Amino acid sequence: MHFYKYQGTGNDFVMIDDRQERFNIKDTELVNHLCNRRFGIGADGLILLRNHKELDFEMIYYNSDGNLSSMCGNGGRCIARFAQQLGIIKNNCTFMAVDGLHEATLNDNEVALKMKDVDAIEISSEFYFLNTGSPHVVKYLDDIASIDIIKEGRAIRYNNRFKAEGTNINFVSNDLDVLHIRTYERGVEDETLSCGTGITAAALSNAVQSKMPKGKYETKLKSEGGNLRVSFEYDGLSSFKNIFLIGPALKSFEGDFGN
Repeated sequence: MHFYKYQGTGNDFVMIDDRQERFNIKDTELVNHLCNRRFGIGADGLILLRNHKELDFEMIYYNSDGNLSSMCGNGGRCIARFAQQLGIIKNNCTFMAVDGLHEATLNDNEVALKMKDVDAIEISSEFYFLNTGSPHVVKYLDDIASIDIIKEGRAIRYNNRFKAEGTNINFVSNDLDVLHIRTYERGVEDETLSCGTGITAAALSNAVQSKMPKGKYETKLKSEGGNLRVSFEYDGLSSFKNIFLIGPALKSFEGDFGN
């Protein structure tokens, strides 16, 4: 099996060109094995690139536990770069993912991925909850460097509210003009160096928390794996459109896996 390895700010993926549809999409054990960092290739997830009748391609995304999952923003940016390097596209593309149609624009340094519109944010005394293609809890703290993210993340992910469907948890601190973020990701069940849909959720919830007026904005964010930006249009209440996740997406290596 020939594979490629890509990463976006440290969020890494096994990529497979499956336009011939030879990969068994129900083989969760194989996906889990390929993503295993000790016995396989090692990754936060696995992505299949398949043909689409009307669009440039289709993205099929698995978490590292082997299960098909909701949208992955960094994975979406990585598959756009992958398609470019396969010669399928040039500097822009439109593709299908689990949460619907996405557009991406590419230059030498970055990939800008258009995310789904967000029409509602749940606000509680302890956190914000919203869906940016995947469900995310965003919790603001003064200091995120010293928290036990596995303990704190699992306490929310497996509580009575979220344990059935699961959720990702983002711990965010606001440092002047940059949001610092750490993410516990469901399906990986660990901290990931970056999470694109989580980055997006943090930027949007920050607009609500900061009581930004109606307008167009771009927010800078720093994850454990690097820097990203999110641009969006905000109605001043709880709705967002023209949301773009912007940052690097790079090929790490390629090879063959098997006996």
